[in-house]
Amino acid sequence: MLIIGVGHPMRGDDAAGPVAAERLAELGLEAIVLDGEGARLIHTWEGRGHVVVIDAADGGGPPGTLHVIDAKKEELASGRFHYSSHAFGLAEAVETSRVLGDLPERFTIYAITGADFTLGKGLSPDVADTVERVVERIAESAQAATSSTPSPTPLDK
Repeated sequence: MLIIGVGHPMRGDDAAGPVAAERLAELGLEAIVLDGEGARLIHTWEGRGHVVVIDAADGGGPPGTLHVIDAKKEELASGRFHYSSHAFGLAEAVETSRVLGDLPERFTIYAITGADFTLGKGLSPDVADTVERVVERIAESAQAATSSTPSPTPLDK
């Protein structure tokens, strides 16, 4: 599983993805931070079987609302992740990969509704709480996947 935290670490709630990815990397999971540029996203998840993306979004609801999207089943509207400074961002990268048949087999997006994207500010309290829940949820999911992997059986002598 590759975890990608999308956003700018110094732009308020846009740091939700980077903060979550850094915490998951500290737990030993494969997690990286990207700025959300679409072509780089596609290149990063190309050939991967399981990808998780965490990003601030306009998914509706009050700040800190979490939306979990199965990108294999649900198309992404381009305006949903408009906090990116990239015209070709996450939604466009997912839909381009879908058209090309290169979307990872398992692809989950954790979209967190942000409140304040001011440069130089940290996460707002509601978004920070949601980031903690997302980190716990992904860490538990990764641990469950690892523990459900059958251990090798000893060879018969």
